[in-house]
Amino acid sequence: MNKYEIMFVIDADLDEAKRNEVVETVKGIIAEGGEAGEMAEWGLRKFAYPIEKKNEGYYFVLPFTANPELPKELDRRCRNAEPIVRHIIVNKDEK
Repeated sequence: MNKYEIMFVIDADLDEAKRNEVVETVKGIIAEGGEAGEMAEWGLRKFAYPIEKKNEGYYFVLPFTANPELPKELDRRCRNAEPIVRHIIVNKDEK
C-alpha cells in the first residue's frame, strides 16, 4: 500500500449538501481499494485565473493509502465528475 494525497476543487455554485455528496463519492471510490485519512477542507478560495468561466471554488485535501491501481481509477472518475473543477493526485512515497 502506497501513501497518496488528492486535492480537488468543487464548483462554488453547489450548495453544501451537494458538496458533501461529492466528497462522500470521492471517499467511497478510495474505500473500494484503500483507506482514506482525515479530510482537510480549505474552504472557498479564488482561482488565479478563471476556470470554466468561474472565479472560485471549494478546496479539499484528502490523504489516503491504496494499491498502485486505485489512483488511476480515481483520476478517471474525477475527470468525469462534473462538479469537480480540478484535481491532482500526488504519490507521497516518491522522493
